[in-house]
Amino acid sequence: MKSNTGKCSYRNPDGWCCDQPATKSGLCYWHDPDIDKSKDDIKEQVEEWAAEGKPLDGFQLARTNLVDLNLVNRGNKVGFQCRNADFYRADLSDAHFFGLDLRGSSLMKTKLLGANLHCAKLENCNLLGAELGRARLENIEWGECLKQEMEAQEAGALKRTGKSHSLCQEAEEVCRNIRKQCEKQGLFETAGHFFKKEMRFRRYQMPRYSLKRWISKAVDLFCGYGEDPLRVVAFSISLIFACACAYFILDTTSANPIYEGVEGWQFYLLEFFNALYFSVVTFTTLGYGDITPVGVARFIAAVEAFLGSFTMALFVVVFVKKMTR
Repeated sequence: MKSNTGKCSYRNPDGWCCDQPATKSGLCYWHDPDIDKSKDDIKEQVEEWAAEGKPLDGFQLARTNLVDLNLVNRGNKVGFQCRNADFYRADLSDAHFFGLDLRGSSLMKTKLLGANLHCAKLENCNLLGAELGRARLENIEWGECLKQEMEAQEAGALKRTGKSHSLCQEAEEVCRNIRKQCEKQGLFETAGHFFKKEMRFRRYQMPRYSLKRWISKAVDLFCGYGEDPLRVVAFSISLIFACACAYFILDTTSANPIYEGVEGWQFYLLEFFNALYFSVVTFTTLGYGDITPVGVARFIAAVEAFLGSFTMALFVVVFVKKMTR
């Protein structure tokens, strides 16, 4: 029952104030979370509200039946606003949410089967347990962080380890769900992005100083869990230059006739290029034999050759994986 005890006290992030009559709670029918709407037929009313140009921010629509809900702002590049809304366990199957701004909303355990979320804004949404089967997920603005990710960071800052691990577990589940749906739809770039996040959240649940966590971190830095071939290239270039500097400092490269008559900084420049050449030959395991390392440089060369052969093989695997999807 609605009560004319005044206007709703809800105010959205832009300062818009709801003009609907408030209940005893001070909020209107739409913004009061304590009003059970699960048995109400409100689909057309929600569509009419949006068509009037009023924001759907803060709507409390938990457990409602909104199958085939149409919230597409036709004729406009900017979609309707539906921020910080609650769709917990709502049935939004086959809903039309093209370009809809759902930032901060709860879609926890929401049925989105066959829903059109193309170009929707889902930053900071709670997608835990959301059913995304056949939902269109192209060009969605996911945001930098998931809701659970932000909360896990806050819990970690407060030294609440148990809470942080629980939130990371939820974030891992959300990422896995999105990844699987994107893979089914051929959205492999998005799937790769969420796979990396999924593996990172799994790492955050490991003991901080465990070997498994260190190995996982190394794999992430080295190749982005197999999703980032450019990281392999960056590591290779860094290793080649680092070893070249070591060879140059250790005076590994032997004198060459082309250095005759060359003095000062030009001599040292040619010496560094010679060391860089030797580093590239060692990294690629070509082994021409025109330069032979001595002393400590032999150990450095052996390590570089081993890492070089491993890195080149890894690059081929990661690159082929990305290009053949």
